[in-house]
Amino acid sequence: MELKSRLPAIALLICLPVCLSHGDNPSKPLMKDFIGINGHFQFKPSLYRQTCRLVRNYHNMDWDVKQPGGQLTFPICRNQVDWEKHVYGQWVEHGFEVDLCAQFGSFGTNNKDYTRLWHGQEEWIYKYGYEMARHFGPSGEKKLVTSIEIGNEPGNGFDDTLYRKLFLQMAKGIREGDPQMKIVTATAHSGPADKYSKSLEETFASPEIMALYDVINVHVYAIKPAKTGQSPWERSYPEDPLLDYLKIVDAAIAFRDQKAAKKQVWITEFGYDSCTSAAMSKREGWAEKLNWSGVTDTQQAQYIVRSLLCFAERDITRAYIYYFNDNDEASVHAASGLTRNFQPKPSFWAVKHLYETLGEYRLIRVVLKQTDNLYVHEFQHGSSGNLHCWVVWSPTASNREQMITLRNAPGKLLRAERMALNKSGAEKINAQSLGADAIQLLTTESPSYLMFDKTHQ
Repeated sequence: MELKSRLPAIALLICLPVCLSHGDNPSKPLMKDFIGINGHFQFKPSLYRQTCRLVRNYHNMDWDVKQPGGQLTFPICRNQVDWEKHVYGQWVEHGFEVDLCAQFGSFGTNNKDYTRLWHGQEEWIYKYGYEMARHFGPSGEKKLVTSIEIGNEPGNGFDDTLYRKLFLQMAKGIREGDPQMKIVTATAHSGPADKYSKSLEETFASPEIMALYDVINVHVYAIKPAKTGQSPWERSYPEDPLLDYLKIVDAAIAFRDQKAAKKQVWITEFGYDSCTSAAMSKREGWAEKLNWSGVTDTQQAQYIVRSLLCFAERDITRAYIYYFNDNDEASVHAASGLTRNFQPKPSFWAVKHLYETLGEYRLIRVVLKQTDNLYVHEFQHGSSGNLHCWVVWSPTASNREQMITLRNAPGKLLRAERMALNKSGAEKINAQSLGADAIQLLTTESPSYLMFDKTHQ
């Protein structure tokens, strides 16, 4: 049984914004240039174009050649997939901008002899980067790809000396093949490397390497602190103060600010698993043994949208949702899709609503930020500066509802609606104007969008 927490109405006097790391800066991206999604060969661009315009693809090197040193035949793969016709060309035709993640695949740590495979292949990996950039890059005729990641999650298992050697040569090749192509690090974070992430300080801080990349790449998941009887992949809500979730992002930004001020920071993976009860009843193997569980479909929608709002507050340029689709499997990363068997989940409708509502807006300030109580973010239209939006939500995970009064509204309230969870669209909410600049409404853990026109203030 679900219990809802109803709190008495309170009046919140809003005078000063919380400081943003980016400040009130017009260079902060519009949300349509911020929200992305992770795709793969089965990606359906016409379906997911409703949710964003940025897509990231996992492009395995071992699809292109049998082993390092093999003949390059871009855009045709070894299995005769044509990257241009079957993948990137279709995506671009539907209006997507593509980030290509060049994964090592079987040329990485999954192969116990991977170091032998790469022996003496510095010239080849340079050529691989050169040809990839020349065929797919933004300076070419097709303009299929605008950025390339050199590795996905090599982590501390991939010999760092070897990785840096390969990175240097492939990055040089990319730069020569198309100077306009953005070069992106493998996923990394500040501090010691771990199983999935390289260390920014150890791998990407040398002047030689830093001169070659444009973007610092971060993967981050809202993993709960370890606890007996809890799976190691259990996730919490994004604002949970016990998590390292946002702290990892902040640490990467701090590294960039101190060491690499002109680089962008992208989050290329974040997300939440949600599967059906039928799938949970079929858990097996380690998922059953370690008591794996996901979040509900509604929570997945709430937490993805709220994560995007928390990321937008920070000085990062893009955030890609993991994942586009799942097959309803009760396992980590196997239930992360915005769709389930290509049928929209609540998260699909929630992200679609966010994209359609705020795509032409950028975050300009955090109006209110109270842990476990209330968040209010203000967005402004990129070309019509009189149009503003307040996004309001309870940063909790207890089905909490709260009647609040917000003051100092930035204009005349045009409409108020709550995050969409189904095909019917956003829920219209009763937001009452109390005098010239005060508004009363019921807030929940699903963000509410208050649309204002400053012309009629």
